[in-house]
Amino acid sequence: MTEEYFFTCPYCWQQISFILDPSISEQVYIEDCEVCCNPIEVEVKVEEGEIVYFEARSIEQ
Repeated sequence: MTEEYFFTCPYCWQQISFILDPSISEQVYIEDCEVCCNPIEVEVKVEEGEIVYFEARSIEQ
């Protein structure tokens, strides 16, 4: 089961969302913003199927 998670893009400050898989306890990956297309490093931690930590960081180029 996946979950849609809403947050603010660290580049364009628009409200966007990513689809996350809460069955994976820790994830770090890069995904592009759907508005400005800049790469965002995402870190997610899940405990008992609930997202307990989420951070979206800009990748300085």
